[in-house]
Amino acid sequence: MSWGTELWDQFDNLEKHTQWGIDILEKYIKFVKERTEIELSYAKQLRNLSKKYQPKKNSKEEEEYRYTACKAFLSTLNEMNDYAGQHEVISENMTSQITVELTRYVQDLKQERKSHFHEGRKAQQHIETCWKQLESSKRRFERDCKEADRAQQYFEKMDADINVTKADVEKARQQAQTRHQMAEDSKADYSLILQKFNQEQREYYYTHIPTIFQKIQEMEERRIVRVGESMKTYAEVDRQVIPIIGKCLDEIVKAAKSIDQKNDSQLVIEAYKSGFEPPGDIEFEDYTQPMKRTVSDNSLSNSRGEGKPELKFGGKSKGKLWPFIKKNKLSLKLGAAPEDFSNLPPEQRRKKLQQKVDELNKDIQKEMDQRDAITKMKDVYLKNPQMGDPASLDHKLTEVSQNIEKLRLEAQKFEAWLAEVEGRLPARSDQARRQSGMYDTQSPATVNNCAQDRESPDGSYTEEQSQESEVKVLATDFDDEFDDEEPLPAIGTCKALYTFEGQNEGTISVVEGETLYVIEEDKGDGWTRIRRSEDEEGYVPTSYVEVYLDKNAKDS
Repeated sequence: MSWGTELWDQFDNLEKHTQWGIDILEKYIKFVKERTEIELSYAKQLRNLSKKYQPKKNSKEEEEYRYTACKAFLSTLNEMNDYAGQHEVISENMTSQITVELTRYVQDLKQERKSHFHEGRKAQQHIETCWKQLESSKRRFERDCKEADRAQQYFEKMDADINVTKADVEKARQQAQTRHQMAEDSKADYSLILQKFNQEQREYYYTHIPTIFQKIQEMEERRIVRVGESMKTYAEVDRQVIPIIGKCLDEIVKAAKSIDQKNDSQLVIEAYKSGFEPPGDIEFEDYTQPMKRTVSDNSLSNSRGEGKPELKFGGKSKGKLWPFIKKNKLSLKLGAAPEDFSNLPPEQRRKKLQQKVDELNKDIQKEMDQRDAITKMKDVYLKNPQMGDPASLDHKLTEVSQNIEKLRLEAQKFEAWLAEVEGRLPARSDQARRQSGMYDTQSPATVNNCAQDRESPDGSYTEEQSQESEVKVLATDFDDEFDDEEPLPAIGTCKALYTFEGQNEGTISVVEGETLYVIEEDKGDGWTRIRRSEDEEGYVPTSYVEVYLDKNAKDS
């Protein structure tokens, strides 16, 4: 099967076909180029998507990524970034291995095709020239033969005419002989040119054209093979990144399997645990009984049953408690949080103090590293004065040392608060002791987590808005009615576990270890009403005191 023998007369069609082949190749190059652009665009969009959902530094979002579910999501974002990188690799490899190579090949192919068809046209022109020469010699031979025939007839006519002179007859004879000779020469020339043309024609159709067409056929077959190889490369480029993409997907699955719902639940406890004890039951207040109070030192149960809370709890005393909480809320909103975080619940305060200590220790370490670097540089300057003046570093060294001292003092202050809190925490309850041990195992720092300090949380305990509104209404209705009532009798005693500075209306300050009288139990709001003397009473957080109720009061 050869184009040279089978398609010897299809020069123009072969020219069109080969041009079509080049067009197909250029179309494939364009296809691959657009695929690379899509891959780059897709990779860019994936990177932007991953970046969009990355947690912002120093923001609340960054704290959320402590949870395993959020960590898995962050891992997914990072893997998607690597996934996008593989699509960039696909684009780069297709560009270098297919687009660039085929573009160069197309240029060479066009030059080769041009050369082959130029050679074919040259052979065509040569055979056409030979054909024209043959036609010209043929016409000349034909013309000379006719002229010779006419000259012969004219000679015979002159020879037969008796009136013609002998000289005219001789002249006609010579003319006839000349024409006859010219015809013979034309015949010989025509015969020679015909032989030459036939030879050229055989070489053209059996040698030149087959050779040229064979080269064109080989060129076209190479183009077809090259297209096939490019398509294989196209698939291989994709196949090469499949293992890495598979690893990315495996890492996403691994991250998903690492999600621990129990751990996340524990983190929620650590993040929001206040450290307060749950409120106790609210006792029934019987408003149908006569509102009289009999003060008796021998019967605490009667005193408790008749005069204890009735409307006093919901009236004046309660009206004093809620404004204290509300004021502190306002102060927190205005950013008036104390330096020792005493406004926070115990567990949250412990975490904040520990975090502050860790930050200060890191700052101290940075300053110490800087001091060591400056000291080394000063030693180098002392040994090699030409490199610099050692005295120029004294000011910087002094400044760094002062910074270290300031940071150490600051750290000692927070460590003192933390140590004081942690020293008191185990005395609270078995439950608190277990919780403290849990934090100790999680944070192996020299000074472990932070608990409740000597001061109150100052408003960290809040109630629902509806409850607050209800208490305010009761306070308004009954404050005036019970202003002149006799003081409530003691129903037991309590011992202060921590120091509490009652700086707000309705509260009372206590010192650690102090013993006081209990005149009203915790009604579920986290506060207990106590008395130090006849005229000094108020509320303290229930978790700050250990209550010992009289037996009769408990049974009442």
